[in-house]
Amino acid sequence: MINKAVVSDIPDDELKGKKVFVRVDFNVPIKDGRISEDYRIRRTVPTIDYLVEKGAKVILGSHLGRPKGRDLPGLSLRPIAFRLTELLGRDVKFSPKIIGKDVHYEVDNLNNGGVMLLENLRFHIEERNNDEEFAKELASLADIYVNDAFGTSHRAHASTYGMALHFEKKVAGFVVNKEIMFMSSMLMNPLKPYVVIVGGAKIKDKIGAMKNLMEKADKVLLGGGIAYTFLKAKDVPIGNSICEDEMVPWAKEALEKYGEKIFLPVDHVVAESFENRKTSIVVDNEIPDDYHGFDIGPKTMTKYSSLIKGNGTIFWNGPMGLFEDSDFSSGTTQIARSMALATWRGATTVIGGGDTISAMRNAEVLDLEITHISTGGGASLEFLGGSDLPGITVLNDKN
Repeated sequence: MINKAVVSDIPDDELKGKKVFVRVDFNVPIKDGRISEDYRIRRTVPTIDYLVEKGAKVILGSHLGRPKGRDLPGLSLRPIAFRLTELLGRDVKFSPKIIGKDVHYEVDNLNNGGVMLLENLRFHIEERNNDEEFAKELASLADIYVNDAFGTSHRAHASTYGMALHFEKKVAGFVVNKEIMFMSSMLMNPLKPYVVIVGGAKIKDKIGAMKNLMEKADKVLLGGGIAYTFLKAKDVPIGNSICEDEMVPWAKEALEKYGEKIFLPVDHVVAESFENRKTSIVVDNEIPDDYHGFDIGPKTMTKYSSLIKGNGTIFWNGPMGLFEDSDFSSGTTQIARSMALATWRGATTVIGGGDTISAMRNAEVLDLEITHISTGGGASLEFLGGSDLPGITVLNDKN
């Protein structure tokens, strides 16, 4: 899965005039036709620019949201075509259709170096079902396949896996190649000391990665709902805090095996409920029965920040609490700023997951203050868990 061919491995004369389908990840927040965060779009520009400069005809395909096979105007990719036009400095055509004669006509009439964006692939239920005929129809649009959507590479969907099977040339874009490089180094040979920060609601979604991360890491800092499952495994009162009861036995085993490297919150920001949000700080982990823990407390912030520094590698996936609300965002904000400071001190810092990226933005941490920002939360975790990613394994090997 690691040694994959990249778009730059294709000779120039094999790109000029060729139709190249690029699976991109433009799953960005859009409200009332306005894009509020375009990081994933900007990341794809080098791959698109490269193909344009080589004279290829570029067809872009992406999903947005979960329309479940319905044509929903609020999930149209049309606003992204406008944004891409600005970013690329050239006209980006938009196709309201995904397959059919009209699309073939538009593709065939693209000039060399032309760019066209297809409508939301998930407007067709066949996309998520990896329908063979749909995949074959998509593949018929192009001569070469490029995967530059790391965030969806763990899904065997029509545009990430099924259609790639129909190409002789199927390679990684620059985004996917960079993700593979960073994730591979973290999986096999991370610079030491290796500090891992894991938050979010559920262990179940991250268990494969957590097993590998706990094995390789020197320190594992836990927050969010995951921390409450581990605290319950230690028989610590967690009140009504979010907890995966079915994962408590696994958490107990992990504590027995890796207890000396696992760090858990020692205080919490609590409230009776999200609606009744009169907050207070609970220390020594004694959360009352009728209260919820919504964020790590100041002592935990200080402790975690002291561990996120220096040389080595630091990987962060998942917020420390309900960061979307300002009353419960301090812990996550502090982690984001500690990550930035660690970068300036020489650490290799990696952030993965949409929520984690949003938290970084909320903390006003700049892209250049983090070594690598992964566009794929689930994909990066599955990669680090040692799982094959269908969208990557299907690509040609280098040489």
